Amino acid sequence: MSTHTLTGPAPAGLEFHPLRDSATMLRRNIKHMLRYPSMTLMLVGMPIVFLLLFVYVFGGTLGAGIGGPTGGRAEYANYLAPAIILMTVTAIVQGTAISVAMDMTEGVIARFRTMHIARISVLTGHVLGSVIQAMISLAIVLGVALLVGFRPVAGLGGWLATAGFLAVVTFALVWLSVALGQVSKSVETASNLPMPLILLPFLGSGFVPTDSMPAGLRWFAEYQPFTPIIETLRGLLMDKPIGNNAWIALAWCAVIALGGYLWSKRLFNREFRR
Repeated sequence: MSTHTLTGPAPAGLEFHPLRDSATMLRRNIKHMLRYPSMTLMLVGMPIVFLLLFVYVFGGTLGAGIGGPTGGRAEYANYLAPAIILMTVTAIVQGTAISVAMDMTEGVIARFRTMHIARISVLTGHVLGSVIQAMISLAIVLGVALLVGFRPVAGLGGWLATAGFLAVVTFALVWLSVALGQVSKSVETASNLPMPLILLPFLGSGFVPTDSMPAGLRWFAEYQPFTPIIETLRGLLMDKPIGNNAWIALAWCAVIALGGYLWSKRLFNREFRR
């Protein structure tokens, strides 16, 4: 089989329209999300279960350790909520990897490759759809967190900054999950590969302060990417000083997003050339 490469301009009417094609793929993913709302609820369920478990079972003890004599479940809910918010994002990106793997294994991607569309639009449709799904899921989890005692003190500016920051974090992690979905050989593998992202908040400052950890684990917790992300969320929501955490978190997000994008594009183009 021979292939031909167009070196000149595309004929009239055959030009690629990445924005239009991406919007089409985004509508496809939104329709899929609306058709199967149980997937979103299932992904949101895990962070909610952890929230309820840690607040009501461990909150009294851990809250006293964090807030001193005045600490309790309410104090711990304020400390825990940013980690649960980040876990919600990681749960959604796990669903993204599964969705991409399903498209790959069921031949949907192969069908798209035969169509005259911008190839990158197939990936950006998944990314944008997952960001929207994450924002909806975060609203649900925040509502539950408020019911169990989370009391953020951020003003309007703090909430807007939090929303923008979460969109950046989600965007970065989704691109990584798109690559993980493509590299997976099955849906089962795709569901397992993002698991370290779900576990990282436990190995950071999400559930307990890092200074309470053994030396080796504390070093890892302080320098892994999720700790500055959690501390930035905690500072924005509780109106506390953030220090350099925001810049470190944004730098991590830039590295993850760029790496995930380049990896995803390379995998997609490699499969396309086969």
